[in-house]
Amino acid sequence: MNYRVRGRIAVYSLLVLFAFLFLFPIYWILRSSLLDFGEIMSYPPILFPSALRVENYDEVLNRVDFLQYILNTFIIIVPVLVGVGLTSSLAAFGFARIEFPLKDFWFSLVIMTILLPSIVTLVPTYMGWTELHLTNSYLPLILPAFFGGGAFNIFLLRQFLLTIPRDLDESAVMDGAGFFTIYSRVIMPLVRPALVAVLLFTFVGVWNDFLGQLVYLNDQDKYTVALGLSTLRSNLTSPMHLIMAGTMIMVVPAVVVFLIGQRYFTEGIATTGIKG
Repeated sequence: MNYRVRGRIAVYSLLVLFAFLFLFPIYWILRSSLLDFGEIMSYPPILFPSALRVENYDEVLNRVDFLQYILNTFIIIVPVLVGVGLTSSLAAFGFARIEFPLKDFWFSLVIMTILLPSIVTLVPTYMGWTELHLTNSYLPLILPAFFGGGAFNIFLLRQFLLTIPRDLDESAVMDGAGFFTIYSRVIMPLVRPALVAVLLFTFVGVWNDFLGQLVYLNDQDKYTVALGLSTLRSNLTSPMHLIMAGTMIMVVPAVVVFLIGQRYFTEGIATTGIKG
């Protein structure tokens, strides 16, 4: 056996190990959600249930209105994705393609905001929304997405834009195109891989957001899926197997969206480029 074969075996073995480490917690949640309370607390633990208690999910949906919470979450996610995709790509296009005074300084200032923890600005931001009488609504969770889309997203898109040759811009200018036409007709189709990555990160971030939604949402009928799971967990009458079923309900939509987005992400990387 030569060194190349040994190297491949070692690499694949590590990949299998890491895949197991990442997938085992999800399997444990799924396994726990299909047991009864006595089985989930048994020792040694049951790795493979002999009988699947699918009725656990029905009981969870009867205790907590997860379908309404999922709908509420998408009411936030959809406009946030629109805002982040539009404003972060516009800002990145400006930093990558348009010359203006102190451009590097302003870009460095934007990047520095990544180092600022969001918890630091939570109290003053909440006070500002309170003055506008917009608390206990979805607007404090949606409107910030339309003001830049986040420094990390701008940075990611801007770095991707720098890899696209300016020859495309110059050709479009010779055809009479302006900045917005270049942005919408030339750049955006090519930046799709990075944009899909940004939207995936944003979706997962909003879906898993707990603190921001806890701060701004007071009425239970406006709760999101993260807050809904918290209410199930805080209920002392909810046993562990029902909490795991609720956790699985929360995990599945995010995993499905990620898998769909990953397919388009890979396709975009394979089809994007310039052929000389």
